[in-house]
Amino acid sequence: MDTRININEIDPAAYKAMYALESYIQKSGLDHKQYELIKIRASQINGCAFCLNMHTKDARKLGETEQRIYVLNAWRETNFFTEEEQAILALTEEVTNIQNHISQETYQNAIRILGDQKTAQVIMAAVTINAWNRIAITTHLMPELEK
Repeated sequence: MDTRININEIDPAAYKAMYALESYIQKSGLDHKQYELIKIRASQINGCAFCLNMHTKDARKLGETEQRIYVLNAWRETNFFTEEEQAILALTEEVTNIQNHISQETYQNAIRILGDQKTAQVIMAAVTINAWNRIAITTHLMPELEK
């Protein structure tokens, strides 16, 4: 698969705007390990190999376990994730699959467990990784094979 246009080279202002979202999330107080879980789960749903490759590595550097990464796409079938992480993952999935809308149950559960501020941060984190996924998939960004 050939790589397509490099948006950062063609329209650096667009990437600057995306990095502003990243900067907001990094400074928002959202736990960095939780943010990596959001990025991995959304990227799994979207089928973004580039982002999956990047964010699984980043998560491991932050101390995330291989086992939790392996079962992330079946997180409901394990007891590996805290109640807070489960609320984050459920909201991330529904934001990613937005055509099904966000259920009242998922939203209210997020507010109950995470509070208003953290729920807003999770929504913005999910929106941001979904945008990155769409850029990477559309432009055919490819991960490099490790040797």
